[in-house]
Amino acid sequence: MIHRSIGSWSHGIIDYAMVIFLVIGPRLVGFSGKQATFCYILAAVHLALTMLTRFPLGVMKIIGFPLHGVVEFLAAIVILALPWIAAFARGVLSRNFFVSVGLLLFFVWLMTDYRGLRGNPPPTSSSTTTS
Repeated sequence: MIHRSIGSWSHGIIDYAMVIFLVIGPRLVGFSGKQATFCYILAAVHLALTMLTRFPLGVMKIIGFPLHGVVEFLAAIVILALPWIAAFARGVLSRNFFVSVGLLLFFVWLMTDYRGLRGNPPPTSSSTTTS
């Protein structure tokens, strides 16, 4: 079983850092064009998702944290495939950037406790009773 060691507070910090990274990434790594545009769109979507999530760093708290996790899982898959879907896989810098971001997002998804079980003891089986 995977130890989901990232709680909701830490996940919120990671989400806001990811937004910043997506915004500065194209200039930092050295690519432009539609690849950069995809970064800015992803940053805006990720910012909206984070701000609308019902967790400690959410602003409007509309979207449940488990649903947030589903969206991030799907986003990780799309980001990993985006260089090939959008036909910019030949651009080594942008392709590697998107693959790295997709893998990072998947890793964060894998390690996050979206159900709030972290720190709670596992339920015990009380099938036998003592009199």
